[in-house]
Amino acid sequence: MEAIGAAVAEGQNGQAQTARRELLDLWSAIGPTGDPLHRCTLAHHLADLHEDPAQALAWDVRALDAADAVTEQRLREHHAGLSVAALYPSLHLNLADDYRRLGSFDAAAEHIEAARQHLPGLPGGVYGDFLRTAVEQVAEAITRRDTAKRSSAPGPTA
Repeated sequence: MEAIGAAVAEGQNGQAQTARRELLDLWSAIGPTGDPLHRCTLAHHLADLHEDPAQALAWDVRALDAADAVTEQRLREHHAGLSVAALYPSLHLNLADDYRRLGSFDAAAEHIEAARQHLPGLPGGVYGDFLRTAVEQVAEAITRRDTAKRSSAPGPTA
């Protein structure tokens, strides 16, 4: 998780290409049967480093698939205050946004509804409020059939 976090920080500091390369190397090392928490975290953050919504979609699907294999026990070993249910709003939000940007509005609507259904699993505070706001922003964009990237969407800075 430290190596994943370091690569994510590089991406957030404008080194998107380096961060993508490091995360891809880690993905290869983890492998398809590696720790689901590592796979979920890595894929979730790697998706954010792609401007192309189709590439982001591929990684967001991997993140959701891996989340389905994460256990409460494994997540609490990493961080005592986390629950698996709290992973799903963000994962479904990202998928909804990917599909929306690709013009697949029915798929986007399905995932934004799934994100909404999982919102009660989010903690209060800044992070939860941020996600709740983002869910509503994406839902509105789906209704408008808007495929433009949201200004508040995560993504590479360089």
